Amino acid sequence: QVQLVESGGGLVQPGGSLRLSCIMSGSNIEGFAMGWYRQVPGNQRELVARITVDGSKTYSDSVKGRFTLSRDNGKNVMYLQMDSLKPEDTAVYYCKREFPDYWGQGTQVTVSS
Repeated sequence: QVQLVESGGGLVQPGGSLRLSCIMSGSNIEGFAMGWYRQVPGNQRELVARITVDGSKTYSDSVKGRFTLSRDNGKNVMYLQMDSLKPEDTAVYYCKREFPDYWGQGTQVTVSS
């Protein structure tokens, strides 16, 4: 059974940093495309960053240059390093494994002074 568990969210001041983790069990992380998404109540879930099987990464324009996705195949963990955080980054962040799709339960990130 495939399971994804996110952690690392919390409250941070504008300009601060957080690192999110997504631990996957029941599947090898290196064999699948994976991504980080975020959702604000009332809005659709949006893609933040994505990594393909061969390691190619893409980022949304809103986070490019501030967020960094990485993957540790040995630990079966995907990370999202978030720097220079802004209030508009406040959302619930989810990790996803693709084809077939599996989602984590989400972790709340709040950027506020």
